[in-house]
Amino acid sequence: MEIFTIANLKRAAMDGRVEAVIHGQVESLTRKETRDQKPYREVVLADAEAKITLRAWSDSPAFAICEQLSRGAFIEVTGEFVHNGAFGTDARRWTCRRLVDEERDALLAGPPELREKQKADYDFIVRTVESLADPRLRTLGTMFLTDWGDRFRRSAAARNYHHARRGGLVEHTAQMMRAAEAVASVYTQLNRDLLLAGVLFHDCGKLWENVMPETGFNMPYSETGELLGHIPVGIELVNALWRKLDFTPWAGLDPASEEVRLHLLHLIAAHHGEKQFGSPVDPKTPEAFALHHIDNLDAKMEMLAAGYETAAQLAPGIFERVRPLPGNFVRQLARFAEPAKAE
Repeated sequence: MEIFTIANLKRAAMDGRVEAVIHGQVESLTRKETRDQKPYREVVLADAEAKITLRAWSDSPAFAICEQLSRGAFIEVTGEFVHNGAFGTDARRWTCRRLVDEERDALLAGPPELREKQKADYDFIVRTVESLADPRLRTLGTMFLTDWGDRFRRSAAARNYHHARRGGLVEHTAQMMRAAEAVASVYTQLNRDLLLAGVLFHDCGKLWENVMPETGFNMPYSETGELLGHIPVGIELVNALWRKLDFTPWAGLDPASEEVRLHLLHLIAAHHGEKQFGSPVDPKTPEAFALHHIDNLDAKMEMLAAGYETAAQLAPGIFERVRPLPGNFVRQLARFAEPAKAE
């Protein structure tokens, strides 16, 4: 049988029962009981793009196999998969085996299309940083990519909801940079250099909050991320990099370097938009407002795109709610196509 990625399997299962093979890493393995107090096992499996929850009932072959599994194991799952409404994709009559080293390494590398996309996104980020006219922001961005680029490429943009995958932060940052370029071309009062630097650094604290290990897809929790959160960590990181800069050649630049630093830190601090959503301050500059809305827009567009592919249809063109979006959503209007003229 064909080996599917988890994301492709979920899409295929929307159209009916699918017999398939998937490879993944065990993120969690939980012992549970039914209402009748019969034991079963719940396994969350992850790959480079997505996750799926498998259930092994006490009378199934997989139940005994799950007793031998542990968190972090790389396995192949063979079975029948169907979409089960609000419960998502469900596996039936499934079995599994451990992956050999070659299969594990191929899984960790991710599907070719995703690797190519994330490489292109990262290269775009590098080029955008190199294009910044302000030498202080350009040098700061280059230093960040040099010192922390590997960790950046392993980080997710979130633990759930949007870009919640290895390399997702690179995808999110690159798309925000494209949007920021477009917005800055329309609202010419915006400081392009500052806005793009803000995009690069707004989530840099997630390199400690949402980073994936080098050898897996299981996002760990960290004491730093839990006690501080990504906004304070991002502010601390920018300050640490800033202290390494040699400001001698830039002594007479306008605006002054200290003013540049404060405005960049404000973008990080205010990018959630409101204090109730985790920002210590509200946006107070044009760039801060623009960054907040660009961030929110890209997150929502990603959630909608994923929802159209995986959410159950409640009626023709109407899909069930995908949290945290506020309600059911509707198929978008097709683009206008000029009718073909008769010869």
